[in-house]
Amino acid sequence: MEKREKLASSLRARHGKPPPITDAEAANTHGWDKESARRRTERNLQALEDLQYHLYADSSKSLLIVLQGIDAAGKDGVIRKVFTAFNPQGTTVTSFKAPVGRESLHDYLWRVHAACPSRGSIAVFNRSHYEELIVPIVQKKLPPRRVKERTQGIRDFELMLSQEGTTIVKFLLHISRDEQWERFMKRLDEPHRNWKFRMGDLAERERWPLYVSAFKKIVSETTVDHAPWYVIPANSKWFRDLAISEIVRSTMENMKLRWPKPSIEVEPARRALKKLR
Repeated sequence: MEKREKLASSLRARHGKPPPITDAEAANTHGWDKESARRRTERNLQALEDLQYHLYADSSKSLLIVLQGIDAAGKDGVIRKVFTAFNPQGTTVTSFKAPVGRESLHDYLWRVHAACPSRGSIAVFNRSHYEELIVPIVQKKLPPRRVKERTQGIRDFELMLSQEGTTIVKFLLHISRDEQWERFMKRLDEPHRNWKFRMGDLAERERWPLYVSAFKKIVSETTVDHAPWYVIPANSKWFRDLAISEIVRSTMENMKLRWPKPSIEVEPARRALKKLR
């Protein structure tokens, strides 16, 4: 098995099996060292640039990338370090916070569907429709019956997207509790990061076991072949970037993208162009 496929397989969640979301697993770098990982990541980013161009040219398919994780897990960092490989003209990044105004007057997937990628493009969700499961489970805002209904609704939604040509890949960024503390403290110690700290982060940190339980439940129940979850050990940012770039590259290479047929005959066009030199 190719090294990339082996890493992806080891990180992929299995349906019905709670993923290993433990402090020890958050630091697992699966045998990679920092320098080798960085070199490989650079090659992956170059490949992603070419693959996006191919996706745009094909114009019959799209790619949806979902990022989830507890506060300070590194979602913004992934967008900055990995997805800047993509041309912004064909990429959208949407962050889903608590619904407000018009959003709150619609069903929980209304605003999500509107942000899904059009054919030939890529969409990145920095937090996603899964917030509509995570928050109610952690804060006990919905009865179990409604949670079950929403879980099925999200599965049906992703199946529909897949059937319409959207490839979906979902990442749960997993850090340890100690690593989150270090990252929070860094936000307080460095003046230019103070703005990122919210007092509400402390209340959410107290719910750590509830988040771990919710992530295990949601990931194991919603990982399927057409919309797989990958649990990414994210204590080491360099490994996080490697793993995600490896998996996105592999995902796009397996999309069976095609180059469109030219609208002209190439050789006559070449001869005509040479005459105009």
